[in-house]
Amino acid sequence: MKFFLIAGEPSGDNLGGPLMAGLKSLDQDAEFLGVGGPSMAAQGLDSLFPMEELSVMGIVEVLPKYRQLKARIAQTARAVAEARPDVLITIDSPDFCLRVARQARALVPDLKTIHYVAPSVWAWRSGRATKMAKVIDHVLAILPFEPPYMQAAGMSCDFVGHPIAAEPVATREQGAAFRVAHDIAPDAPLILCLPGSRRGEVARLGPRFDEALMQLRDRVPEIRVVIPTVRGVAGLVRDMTKRWPTAPIVVDTDDERKAAFAAADLALAASGTVSLDLAANDVPMVIGYDVAPLSRMLIGLLLKTDTVTLVNLVSETRVVPEFLGRKCQPGPMSKALYDLIEDPQAQAAQHEAMALTMQRLGRGGEAPGLRAARSVMDALSSARQPR
Repeated sequence: MKFFLIAGEPSGDNLGGPLMAGLKSLDQDAEFLGVGGPSMAAQGLDSLFPMEELSVMGIVEVLPKYRQLKARIAQTARAVAEARPDVLITIDSPDFCLRVARQARALVPDLKTIHYVAPSVWAWRSGRATKMAKVIDHVLAILPFEPPYMQAAGMSCDFVGHPIAAEPVATREQGAAFRVAHDIAPDAPLILCLPGSRRGEVARLGPRFDEALMQLRDRVPEIRVVIPTVRGVAGLVRDMTKRWPTAPIVVDTDDERKAAFAAADLALAASGTVSLDLAANDVPMVIGYDVAPLSRMLIGLLLKTDTVTLVNLVSETRVVPEFLGRKCQPGPMSKALYDLIEDPQAQAAQHEAMALTMQRLGRGGEAPGLRAARSVMDALSSARQPR
């Protein structure tokens, strides 16, 4: 079979590679075309153009590249029409991918379309699913509660497992070695500070997080703080911590980040998928997040859930404390961290919820890439059967 796949950013490429591997295991004659990055290239994709051209975020970044992006959308849609694949699989990046699907469908009306990663309509902007259903036949969801939302909009949908369920984590021994390497006593409370991976997030949340942890240090002087970050914001993070009496440890390599998670007792983290990384490593957490005032107001009007923390949502509990918007302040977050340190029952409740979360996301089961591939093949088989 011929598969045309499109990933517009690294997270999509990381989903696309295992999906392609799964498809090859189910179809030895699988042929791949499309747009992707190194993970998909390793499975045999010759990208139509460099995926990095699509990795822009925000109005300020998009506007200078609008014409270029528009041209790439048209180019990709034409490539789909010329290839006449058995299916078009778009992966995340809905602003680019769904525009391609729409134009490709206009050129090839009977084109079968599948989208990998459901939009978070359970949280806000539920109309996105109805809009997506006009160009997408089937959805591969990575959260277990998402299929009913997609089905209600008119698309078929399977939960295929979250990639975090298949991610290897560091061992206890590697965590212990991390403590030794950084002169952290075995019984010293080690707290991860995770203010985000984008400059805007670090600039907004960093000062509040470091103040919360400095207040906590006043109450628990023996704590040690580690900030796992990425190279793009590592300099900003190090500047942020210069005023600390005892500088936190900043790590920015993948191996050290994994070891830090294995060594940690607790975390103060920005809202997002990092809560699942913490759950995968069984690290209790407090969540904080804020955005610009106008965005805060709009999100407040549109938000449909009483929590945005994925551990709370997947486990159907509310055991992870979260401080969002105006509530994202150092004092309350510091108190929540202290209370968590002092309350073994609260820690146990989080451990139970995190274990349930990982189970529901697919840990211990079939790899998400293979599950996704099976869903693709089943959807195509169903589409061929006469009604």
